[in-house]
Amino acid sequence: MASVAAALAAVVGAMWAFRGLPGGTMLFWLAPFPLFAAGLGFGVGSAVVASLLATLLIALVGGGLPLLVFLMLFGLPVPLLLLAALRDGGVSLSLPLALLGLWPLSVLLGAALFLADDGGLEPAMRRAVEIALARLGLPAQEMLVAELVRVKAAAIGFWASLALLGNAAGAEHFLARRGLLAMPPLPWSAVRLPGWYLPLPAIAAGFFLAAPEDGDAIALSALLMLLVPLFLQGCAGVHARLRGRRGGGLMLAGFYLLLLLFLQIMGPGLVGLGLYDQIRRRQAPRNS
Repeated sequence: MASVAAALAAVVGAMWAFRGLPGGTMLFWLAPFPLFAAGLGFGVGSAVVASLLATLLIALVGGGLPLLVFLMLFGLPVPLLLLAALRDGGVSLSLPLALLGLWPLSVLLGAALFLADDGGLEPAMRRAVEIALARLGLPAQEMLVAELVRVKAAAIGFWASLALLGNAAGAEHFLARRGLLAMPPLPWSAVRLPGWYLPLPAIAAGFFLAAPEDGDAIALSALLMLLVPLFLQGCAGVHARLRGRRGGGLMLAGFYLLLLLFLQIMGPGLVGLGLYDQIRRRQAPRNS
């Protein structure tokens, strides 16, 4: 029953957006919430069944493109993240945090390979940017289009990772308040990436520096996607440093408000903080 209810809720949220109904964007990004709730409350098997059922229903009522979008953003990563977190009889956030960078990267590389015979991924992103600008009534200036194409894939991966993390945290809090959480609460502030993850952004940076200036969109997006887990670890570091302080909740609220307003300025700083915490504590806590 939990799997069926979660699947129906996820499908309603996703299809509401695909049909262009009011409030669809917000409901779309909330679609993974019931899938996470099923897994955290009733076991990973419930989340797997819910994702499979939701995928089947979207295939029946939505067709190919909605099915592909749902699968890549939610249908596959939600069970994968839960399987990574709930393994060996314990709870660990290290591998799921790494997957928030690796999964978008795998989708990016898969799309690039799939579109290789049609001119590559960059022309497809260019067409998407031009269509989006036309719908907004904005002129498709070459400089603006070129800059948006360079970061479009990374932006999608960034917001998808935030949506997955936010819905997982929301589902955990929702279940914990009702006594339905099937495992101990996950200590977000103590999370650390696996030790093998750290060289990956450096390798991606090397590919980006070696890429030609007019064909570096994929390399830049790959680098930015791999930096997302370090950014999130930096956010966790802020939580850890404010934990137990008087007015810590208010300071956290102010921090996230500033982050929302000045993401381009604070983002690199949080990546640096995440890198500092990773180097300072190489061994990730067992139950983190």
